[in-house]
Amino acid sequence: MKKLLTTAAAALVLISFNTGAQEMKKAEIDTIFGQGEPNPYGEFFTGQTYLTRLSANDEVWNSSIANVTFEPGARTNWHKHSGGQILLVLGGEGRYQERGKEIRILHKGDVVRIPLDIEHWHGAAPDSWFTHISIETNLPGNQTTWLEPVNDAEYK
Repeated sequence: MKKLLTTAAAALVLISFNTGAQEMKKAEIDTIFGQGEPNPYGEFFTGQTYLTRLSANDEVWNSSIANVTFEPGARTNWHKHSGGQILLVLGGEGRYQERGKEIRILHKGDVVRIPLDIEHWHGAAPDSWFTHISIETNLPGNQTTWLEPVNDAEYK
């Protein structure tokens, strides 16, 4: 009986710890918009990201706006937008790089205007959560072309 109680107590501790860890994960960055669910486009990212769609593209606004949250080290693949993109940094520390140029360190309040068809990537710093608003411009014709993952050497 004592062994059963000890096992049950240990299981409760592990369950409580795991639940607490999940709750902490969502609380790692302070942002005005919700963190959202795991990103449905995760196949085009390295690491875990979350997406909250703020305004879907429609015939009235012709814009797509989303809040994207990156866990430390998470990043997009190289990609380009035929109609460009604007990033509004809400919190954490991030990275942005256009192919062939130096990495830019991003902080809360930074704005990144990405020209049409420029290959680039963006994501979190290795040791920091990161969140930004992504605005796809020049819709409905703006198409995203996903390219290869950003390898560790490029990232660092």
